[in-house]
Amino acid sequence: MQYSPESLQAFAEAACLGSFSAAARKLGKSQSTVSEAIARLEIDLGLTLFDRSSRQPQLTEAGHALLGRVEEVLMANDRLGQLAHQLVGGLESRVTLAMSDTYQSAEFEARLAEIDARYPDLEFEWLIAEDSDVLDLVVQGRASLGLLAAQKDYPPDVSSATLSEQAEFGLFVSRDHPLAGRAQVEREDLLAYRALRLNTYLDDAAPMLGGRCWSAPNYLLLLDMAVLGFGWIELPSWMVGRFASGRMKELKVAGWPRRVAVDVIWSRQRRLGPAASWLAERLLGR
Repeated sequence: MQYSPESLQAFAEAACLGSFSAAARKLGKSQSTVSEAIARLEIDLGLTLFDRSSRQPQLTEAGHALLGRVEEVLMANDRLGQLAHQLVGGLESRVTLAMSDTYQSAEFEARLAEIDARYPDLEFEWLIAEDSDVLDLVVQGRASLGLLAAQKDYPPDVSSATLSEQAEFGLFVSRDHPLAGRAQVEREDLLAYRALRLNTYLDDAAPMLGGRCWSAPNYLLLLDMAVLGFGWIELPSWMVGRFASGRMKELKVAGWPRRVAVDVIWSRQRRLGPAASWLAERLLGR
């Protein structure tokens, strides 16, 4: 049986946003159009996807079970459309990549060299942002692609794929910091000293143990603060090796270094051009 992409998108948006009216505003359609699309999908499936007995529709058990599959279908449809668009041609004039400092590697640098050789006249813009800011730049259309630490969930209008290469984080202090001389550091030891962390995003897996804290909006500023001895910090290992070699000491703490999956993301609302589509595929090793 064939299911209307419009019905699937209406269902996914309503499930994410919690109401038909919010989904209608997001999709630029009337609420009745969204309601009818979802009703048609329920008839086609032979299932009730939303409990409409309360003011706000609630996903039924069947709705919860099918939501993930619907998102997979939308993602596959999105990739099919991208491929067709690429075959038709029409190279975009600019590709903007919003990227977290979480990820940096020789593989990424090789991809930049490839895009330079393949599309020499393409304008390439590289933005540095972290986590939710990367997502916002992609959703708003400011960036074609985003690279960020993998998230548990994304909005229905955002497609994602996970890179095979992971990022590595370690705990670091300056060479003159009191913790630098210890062969082994316990988590409790960190409480006695100031932590340095991003003020734009709190990773639940990061060692935020309370106590004193200084913050900054990006990792490079935090690196400078750590080099000056103002506290301990969890940083991408590549960054310390490149910008603070010999000036920082990696702490030996149980659970670190830790590895973080990295996703490439793009918006379904704006079809990727050939260059951005090609770059996404190369980042994924395809």
